[in-house]
Amino acid sequence: MGFTMTEKIFAVHAQSRQARAGDIEILTPDVVLLNDTSGTITVEQLKKMGVDRLFDSEKVVLVADHFSPPKDVTSADAINLLRGFGNKFGIKNFYESGRHGIEHALLPELGKVGPGGLIFGADSHTCTAGALNACGVGFGSTDLAGVIATGELWVKVPRSIRVDFVGQPGRFVTGKDIILSLIAKIGVDGALNAALEFGGSGLANLNIDERMAIANMAVEAGADTCVFEYDEQVAQYIAQSGWAARQPVMPDADADYLARHTIDLQQLTPLVAVPPSPANGLPVAQVAETIVHQVYIGNCSNGTITDLRQAAQVLKGQTIAPNVRLIVVPATSAIYRQAAREGLLEILSAAGAGISLPTCGACFGGHMGILAAGEAAISTTNRNFRGRMGHADAKVYLANAWVAAAAAVAGKIVDPLTIAPLAGRKELA
Repeated sequence: MGFTMTEKIFAVHAQSRQARAGDIEILTPDVVLLNDTSGTITVEQLKKMGVDRLFDSEKVVLVADHFSPPKDVTSADAINLLRGFGNKFGIKNFYESGRHGIEHALLPELGKVGPGGLIFGADSHTCTAGALNACGVGFGSTDLAGVIATGELWVKVPRSIRVDFVGQPGRFVTGKDIILSLIAKIGVDGALNAALEFGGSGLANLNIDERMAIANMAVEAGADTCVFEYDEQVAQYIAQSGWAARQPVMPDADADYLARHTIDLQQLTPLVAVPPSPANGLPVAQVAETIVHQVYIGNCSNGTITDLRQAAQVLKGQTIAPNVRLIVVPATSAIYRQAAREGLLEILSAAGAGISLPTCGACFGGHMGILAAGEAAISTTNRNFRGRMGHADAKVYLANAWVAAAAAVAGKIVDPLTIAPLAGRKELA
């Protein structure tokens, strides 16, 4: 019996150099990722353990993104704790405001993620690494303290669920809609304790940004991790980023899967996930006319240059509705600069958008866009749980950047075609 991509990646990083679904193996990751929220717990645990040296400081990456720039003394202290930890142990990979980004978008840019790689992170959306033919796995902060101290962690190898894409996405359909359709189909626990593996002929029609949106939300289906097949687009990306740590992986023809799904991209339409679950994906028409008070375009899943281009297509020459606030958050400083060079920031700002430094801020209810009681937001973020972005009586609707931008102009959820009839065409991207 052949091997899945997940089994192959785990095997390369296992002490035994083998991995089968169901096995418990000792793994050594290529990268250990800490941020300024959960990462601070890891630092405190290392202190309690009396650790005076790390297994490999070059493999540890520290990113202040959740509360960067800090909103108060408590968050400033948290970032300072992370900074001090990095200084103490000679960790060169420390990133904060001005030279940083949201961790899951930043690591690929830095060449810390790539084919065959294994990334452990103290954040559930570490699975975003899967877009680049890697495996990213989120762990608890105490688990990661053990990894940073020893370089090892016991991990159960998950079974894999195969998802094949066929066809080409239609107008206004993005990676966001693809993953929302999958979660709607299998549920928030449909990939529980499993890995999602993506491939198929339709993969060629999805750029890396769209794949990152899909991979980022694998955890919203309950998956431990995910991985996309290697292809020329991945090869081109890593040629620029500088990743060279591992070799690409592909599944064996006779690999064993827990389940198989096929998604015909041509049959999809833009979706909106209504609160309180990412599994509640509905066609835009079914939620049209829903009033929104805030539109948020950004986050580790959908703050890419592709998302900003899509938003600008809709907002060019438009003005947002008077009762709406539009917040745009490029996922990294590099994306911010590219958007500036392309004139996207000018278009967004002229329409009435507030443009932020890269930050996780509002997505997890921290700062930079908190919702009041009774307010509704449409957002390109990854979660719409009750109380996720603010008050427990606020509502969050998840959608792609085209749909979100159209709602900013209309003041309510609408088909983006009604606002920007020329948008949604690839030749305009």
